[in-house]
Amino acid sequence: MNKVVSHNRNDESPEAKARWFQSLSLAERMDLLCFFTDLILSNNQTILENKNAEPTWGSFRVVSKAPG
Repeated sequence: MNKVVSHNRNDESPEAKARWFQSLSLAERMDLLCFFTDLILSNNQTILENKNAEPTWGSFRVVSKAPG
């Protein structure tokens, strides 16, 4: 994978993210799929039991601890 850090807001657009994803090889895409699946299952082991999931509407607030 290309490990470059960008501070350009244009690199955060859905189109830029799609271009980045398309630039990955099939093996890299599969590695990401496995990584995200493992991440989801490690945070919510009961997710496989949920049937007919509904999308969540509204806003979210992300709270994080300040460094220090």
